[in-house]
Amino acid sequence: MIRVAFQTLRTRWVSFLGTIVALVLGVAQVAAMGVLIMTMLDLPDRPVERFAEAPAVVQASDPEWNPAHHDLGVRSLAAAHGISPELSEKVAATGEIVVDRAFYAQLEGGPADQVGHPWPVARFGGYVLTDGKEPSGAKDVVVASDQARTGDKVTVLTASGVEQYTVSGTVDPVGWEDAVFFSDAEAARLSPRIESLVALGPVADVRAAVGDSAAVLTGQDRHKADASEAQDRETLDNTVTLVPVMAGVAGVTAIFVVASTFAFAVVQRRREVALLRTVGATPKQVRKMVRNEALLVGIVASAVGAVLGLFGAQLLADMLKAMDISPEWFTVAPSLHWTVLAPLAAAFLIGLLVAVGGAATAAHRAGGIHPVEALREASVDDTEVTPGRALLGVVALAGGVGWTAWIAIGSPTSVLSPTVYVISLTVPVLAAAVLAPLVVGPLTKVLMLPFRGASGPTAMLVRESALTSRRRTAATAAPVLLTVGLTFSLLAATDSLGAARDNGFQNQVSSQYALAPDGTPGISPKVIDRVAAIEGVHIAAPILTTVYTKDENRYDADDGLVVDPAALKKAMDLKIIDGSLDDLDDNSTAVADLWHKDVGEKLDVEMADGEHVELRVAATYKALRGEDVAYLTPRFAKSAGYARDGLARRAYITLDSGADHAAVTAQIRKAVAGSGAKFMTRDQLVASESAYARHLTEVRQRSTAVIIMIFCFIAILNTLLMATADRRRDLAVLRLAGATPRQVVRFFLAEALLVSAIGVVLAFVATAVNLGGLWSALLQLFGSTPIVVPYVIVIAVAVVSTLLAVMGTVLPVSAALRARTVQFGSRE
Repeated sequence: MIRVAFQTLRTRWVSFLGTIVALVLGVAQVAAMGVLIMTMLDLPDRPVERFAEAPAVVQASDPEWNPAHHDLGVRSLAAAHGISPELSEKVAATGEIVVDRAFYAQLEGGPADQVGHPWPVARFGGYVLTDGKEPSGAKDVVVASDQARTGDKVTVLTASGVEQYTVSGTVDPVGWEDAVFFSDAEAARLSPRIESLVALGPVADVRAAVGDSAAVLTGQDRHKADASEAQDRETLDNTVTLVPVMAGVAGVTAIFVVASTFAFAVVQRRREVALLRTVGATPKQVRKMVRNEALLVGIVASAVGAVLGLFGAQLLADMLKAMDISPEWFTVAPSLHWTVLAPLAAAFLIGLLVAVGGAATAAHRAGGIHPVEALREASVDDTEVTPGRALLGVVALAGGVGWTAWIAIGSPTSVLSPTVYVISLTVPVLAAAVLAPLVVGPLTKVLMLPFRGASGPTAMLVRESALTSRRRTAATAAPVLLTVGLTFSLLAATDSLGAARDNGFQNQVSSQYALAPDGTPGISPKVIDRVAAIEGVHIAAPILTTVYTKDENRYDADDGLVVDPAALKKAMDLKIIDGSLDDLDDNSTAVADLWHKDVGEKLDVEMADGEHVELRVAATYKALRGEDVAYLTPRFAKSAGYARDGLARRAYITLDSGADHAAVTAQIRKAVAGSGAKFMTRDQLVASESAYARHLTEVRQRSTAVIIMIFCFIAILNTLLMATADRRRDLAVLRLAGATPRQVVRFFLAEALLVSAIGVVLAFVATAVNLGGLWSALLQLFGSTPIVVPYVIVIAVAVVSTLLAVMGTVLPVSAALRARTVQFGSRE
């Protein structure tokens, strides 16, 4: 039968064109994302930057520390301590050393990622003075020539405060950092922690002196000491997080659409299959012919799709770079490397399996028709619900509702994980698509009720056509359902989750005013002290640090916030579960309930500056994952400079009840002027925090929605073209019955609108299930919170989907109407 299948494809290739298009696009989508994911496993080496001229770099590190498992900026305990004075002396004994320090130092009005270094280390990064001289005094700095000129007075923001410096010299700017260079002594004052050492002695002697207490970086490994290493990791982590989610959702959608298209293509040929059975073809021969056709189509379409996917991977990478998710240097080049060939081969096999699988069920059903029943089956669409279809529908209904119920009740925190929740949203939508053939009849009757009294036969014909061809109606409504349902669910879930977080944050902050960074990464403690000195002002400015809690034989890193307990109580409304913030002192801490610690329990803690303490748990509070931190008193402020940059990410300001708000706020604005901090109300702070926190989540989910929409839009047009092109017999009957071309177009147009309406209604039902589960989960996590629906976008997507359905119907009908009426029947 392979020969028969090949001849069928040759003579009826137009009938398979829609199927081929769907499979090519589906395979291309899977291949592109697969290539992108695999390419990230074998990235090219980045050039060494800061230490390109250094023979060896000694850097404090923990060989078991995997930075990919931690947020950007979190250091291992060894890295937080830095290079100890004892180790420096050992390395100095092998030859000359140059001390490197890295700390926050930003020129007023300069980029927020500027960094300070001691001048002696500059030469290893290729810096050469182009004007002036090196910094020798405490108030001298060297900056890039595009920042200032020699002799200029500049304001430099550091964690130690805001100070004036004189530019003693300039260097040419580089593309990999914006640095401000200080004298050795001034750099040591601003940052006691030693970041690394440049060792100029024999490398073998240096390694022997260092032993296992630190890492000795040479060759390409020196890039590990570059700041861009951490920045690249963050962007690549974002890519690694996003692409599998996109691949999962888009891949499932593509597979479902392709499989449905194949099954629909086989159903369309039931007349041809019926005739084969009538002339003696056995069920086995019919099934084998259909499977062979699917195999041939699958081979050709999957091969073309894999090739398109290879080049589409770079387009996807460019899109991710445009959204600031992937680094600028990230590229996908066609090659014969296994990281490219493996995903292409996998996409090809997936396409082949989907093609054969999509045709298998319909082929089995067609092959089981008895010869006596063949012509009856060819003439009338089977509207009976088979036991298999009913069972599949029940399973889909139970799966969609049950999965959503589990998310809502059993695991509400799952909605906070884009990786898990985005994929979960597809379950009810796909379940609705499976259920579609079962509900097309009742839904058609309901939607057509307003047109029962319409004049003319169009409404009646449309209604009966949908009722007698339920499989075709369901198949053509499915792409509309997937497009609107997935887009609606993704965008509404994104907006609702963002609104819930906003409400939670707003309810937690009880202060009237706040300070937020203004073009800087944070607020200096010195600025906080300046504001706190104003009469009538209470300010809570948590400074991010890291606490290392002992777990068996190693220390685990957790976030800590250094803040004054009294100010914290006035500014924040933490939901205390046990204990009291009144008991928080220099020997205790308040931790989140997620830490599973009891009040009074002792914590063995190592601070980032090397101090070892035993802290008592004074209170526990309710928190979500990602917001579970340990609150510490200002005694531990020193450790913040070792663990992070020593800056406050925000500050909460409360005024005394009798204070003159106008006078006090004027003093606050004056105190923070030029300090890199901005004074604002609490609501303004919530809005700015919301925009920042929701950016990455929205990018992830909206980019996934865009890819789904593009694919599904094509699927809508493709499926409607296939369905309408196959209805030449209906066209002939209408024309021979006396219908004018305008009436024929009106009938098919009305039918396309009905199909779209069915798809949209089912999409809304599936989305309602999703949003019902989301509302229940958010209620448990944040309390009462609204469900936000992006009406404009959803309506736009529904309108575009309907227009594409109309185009896919009107275009082939208009083309067919150009033929003579008597030709319609002869072409069937």
